[in-house]
Amino acid sequence: MPDKSQNKLKIGWFSFSCCEDSTIVFTELLNDHFKEWSKVIEFKHIRVLKSKNTLEDIDVAFVEGAISTDRDADELKKIRKNSKKLVAIGSCAVNGMPSAQRNLFDPKRKKEIEFLIKRFHQADKVRTLKDIVTVDDKVPGCPMNEDLFLQAVDKYLKFFKIK
Repeated sequence: MPDKSQNKLKIGWFSFSCCEDSTIVFTELLNDHFKEWSKVIEFKHIRVLKSKNTLEDIDVAFVEGAISTDRDADELKKIRKNSKKLVAIGSCAVNGMPSAQRNLFDPKRKKEIEFLIKRFHQADKVRTLKDIVTVDDKVPGCPMNEDLFLQAVDKYLKFFKIK
């Protein structure tokens, strides 16, 4: 629990292998909540909002998508290291699906896609966030459940004592 209150909740929004439907929902939620959120939230890293982002001193990282490459796994570890809390957003981040469908392919199908795995430097298996880092919370759904996301935002505003 944080010691003292701060002015704004510092958040980041990150997206890995998925259809980015939760990012679209988040963008739509910004249309409805930006005025109120801009008073209590500092958007530290959100590529859909701004071109200059930072990966430093993030209170809550909202991470969408499954991890399909070792490079993405390394990036996720950096996000976790620089965030006090990490929330898995959407089905791919929470349970890997549908991005992880190839994990279930039979040997024949795996052989058929082997050249693609190599060409695009994919890992042998698609992984969920919790397979790689500690996940503090989750917002399931494909796209994410809007009500649960709004509850998560409120939860972390209270947790970090944002007025």
